[in-house]
Amino acid sequence: MTTRTPPTSGIAQRLSPFRQQPQRWERKRSRAVHGGHVCCGAGCAAGCEPVLIRERAGWGWIDWSVPADGSLPEQPHRIAVFTPITTRSQRLGLRWLARRPAHRIRLGPMTVRPATAVVTALTLIAATLAVMHGLPFSIVVPAAALAPLLVEHLPEQLDARAGENVRIVEAEAACRYLQRLAALHTGLVEAALGSDRYEVRRAVEVGHHQLFDTTDLLQRRDTRSASRELIARERLMLQLAVQTSRIVTPTKGDASSDRQDQSGRQQPLGPYPPQPRHQPQPSADHATPVTTKEETNMPQDRPEQPTGEVYLLFAHEAYYPAAAQEINTSLVAAASLLHPHVRQPDGARIYERLTRGRRQGEIVPLSTLTHELDGGARWPEVGDWAAVTADLLQLIQDRKCDGLSLGLPDIARALVCSGPRSEVRAYDPAAERYQTYGPADRIEVLVEVGRQLAWAEAGCALWPGDGLLVSVNPGEAT
Repeated sequence: MTTRTPPTSGIAQRLSPFRQQPQRWERKRSRAVHGGHVCCGAGCAAGCEPVLIRERAGWGWIDWSVPADGSLPEQPHRIAVFTPITTRSQRLGLRWLARRPAHRIRLGPMTVRPATAVVTALTLIAATLAVMHGLPFSIVVPAAALAPLLVEHLPEQLDARAGENVRIVEAEAACRYLQRLAALHTGLVEAALGSDRYEVRRAVEVGHHQLFDTTDLLQRRDTRSASRELIARERLMLQLAVQTSRIVTPTKGDASSDRQDQSGRQQPLGPYPPQPRHQPQPSADHATPVTTKEETNMPQDRPEQPTGEVYLLFAHEAYYPAAAQEINTSLVAAASLLHPHVRQPDGARIYERLTRGRRQGEIVPLSTLTHELDGGARWPEVGDWAAVTADLLQLIQDRKCDGLSLGLPDIARALVCSGPRSEVRAYDPAAERYQTYGPADRIEVLVEVGRQLAWAEAGCALWPGDGLLVSVNPGEAT
């Protein structure tokens, strides 16, 4: 089973403002344009505060800025996620915190809430009437001074108390990443509205936990330093989305034999990932369990749950299995390096180097190993990587192991072939200048590969092959 780049439309859509109710966005945008300052970019004064439109959801809220040209914003200005475990009082506090942001009006050198100005005016009127009716100044003046102070500062105290149960991110890179996860979770929530299946409700719970934990992680670390955890979490969310879509809208392709006919030939790939194939039972000494769809439970809260495998990503000479379809990069389970048809002991030594100290589910490009081996100077001590990757590619083409076959664009492929700290420069003829792509762009490529892998593994994990060898002792890898 060679899994090629799967379509992801309908699963990982970009989250846009008020997707189900576009008329609400138009009303709120029109009100914002007439009632506040719309930031227009370079023409604005330094430090200007853009008008934000808040979209509330059951899991939190999203603040969108209002582009001056009337278009939809491409990404949120701020994303907040509620804790998935709350008491009744905490839920009330979170509802208060998710209210529409209060606008402030300028009164001389200071700005106050509109409610404060209204309460101040009403308090002065009430204080005047109270004095006219004979109430002493010692009571009227403190009460008149206390009321506006409470209205101005009490909401801040309530916000701080409720804010202990919410995580908020505003950094551009963090919002861009969390926007994708929020889109996936929104799809889970929408699917749960029309289904009473426990699996769907459980998927929503797991998705909310992942969204909250990811937001908490992005509050403490940037996307670059937390890239491994982020890739694992996004893969889990994609698996939840694919599995939920199958439960809610089952198709004929969900049958266990939909990808193979009675003669065992591979059927064309449809809108869902290939199902697990029936493999001959391996020997007890080298048994590699093949997880079927029926044996796969819904993923739990830990991002490492969906897989116990590490993956090797390597580029190779392009080939064309179909017209206008280029395959130039492949991904396999690390255990495929132990296949008897792979050059040994080179494959086993590379396996030990690849899996040593890695997190479960991590995607490791071959160039990362080269970087760790002193820029490739120590490859002869480990093995012939060129011969091993050639054998792996042959295994994929012969369908003796599963692989994710990708046709990466030139820049993405160059980043995968470069080390984790390298840069790639490309000439842009339209702008007549060079553009530099660095480690952050490389991480984005790996995130995208992780999404494709999660889509492909929704039915079962990649099959590493039969008759795998026992890995050598790490101490023997010289």
